[in-house]
Amino acid sequence: MSKQKRVTSYDVAREAGVSQSAVSRVFRPGFSVSKKTREKVVATANEMGYRPNAIARMLITKQSGMVAVILSSRANLNYPEVLSELNKELALNNKRVLLFTLDDADELDELLENIWTFQVDGVIALAAHFDSKSLDLFAKHSTPIVLYNRNVPESNANTVCCNHDKGIKQLIDLLHQSNHKSYLIIAGPDDSDVANERREIAQNYLHTLGIQNTPVIYGDYGYKSARSALEDWLKTNTLPDAIICSNDVMAIGVIDEIKQNLNLSVPDDVSVVGFDGISAASWYNYQITTIQQPMKQLTKAAVDILMERIENPQAAAEARVFTGSLITGNSIKTR
Repeated sequence: MSKQKRVTSYDVAREAGVSQSAVSRVFRPGFSVSKKTREKVVATANEMGYRPNAIARMLITKQSGMVAVILSSRANLNYPEVLSELNKELALNNKRVLLFTLDDADELDELLENIWTFQVDGVIALAAHFDSKSLDLFAKHSTPIVLYNRNVPESNANTVCCNHDKGIKQLIDLLHQSNHKSYLIIAGPDDSDVANERREIAQNYLHTLGIQNTPVIYGDYGYKSARSALEDWLKTNTLPDAIICSNDVMAIGVIDEIKQNLNLSVPDDVSVVGFDGISAASWYNYQITTIQQPMKQLTKAAVDILMERIENPQAAAEARVFTGSLITGNSIKTR
């Protein structure tokens, strides 16, 4: 059986009676072409089964059309929604997502080497700790990067971030105003920039309110890790008035541990707050008081900043901060 010849832009041009460059302009976003020519070329291309060659386009435009997204497989129920929004925003700019996962900070150098081989147009990092040295590598490879929901204070980096400071303080103010005296912080992993920032804000703010030496235990952002951490801690400690969790998933784990293993109630026996505003936090059995991150604003801003740097590599670094929304659930009770 003979193999059918692939239809090229030259074949479409010949059949439509236009130049090959006209066909190329039709299928390259942003290029000017008359409505009549566009309709004629598209109709002919559809009839002949022609589709633009992405590799050829890459050679012409010097862009791969791909954006690397770095994330962690650690439990984060926000990731599917964030990835969906990023994919939508990038598609509007004719870019496609190339996904990389990173769970160990020691593997960052190896992951970056893989990214360079794909010659991506840019990178959006949802996970990983980036110091100024790591960011310098992106400049060396002329690859723009935007850090999603994380900061590198010592570096001039492009970032989009939820205002963790304001959000954590809003939650603690609610607890403090409800006469809570003793606290426990369940932080995320200590190699997470976001987890460390949230923990430090909570510790420092509680200190300013006169609450000294608040105990901290650690989870990995996951449901099971929060249950295990709380169970172990309670073997030698008593339940505090309030538990501040680094994210909603761990807050859900804490509530289940308190109800199922201690036969106690949230909020009657202890108050619990989270952060992120995932949909599960509003379920009837939890109704967690939390901060909902402005995900659509964050993802759109991340893509906008990246596209600007792809088109203008010399543009100055930019940091955009968005305020989350306080969601008042049913997980706090006045003491």
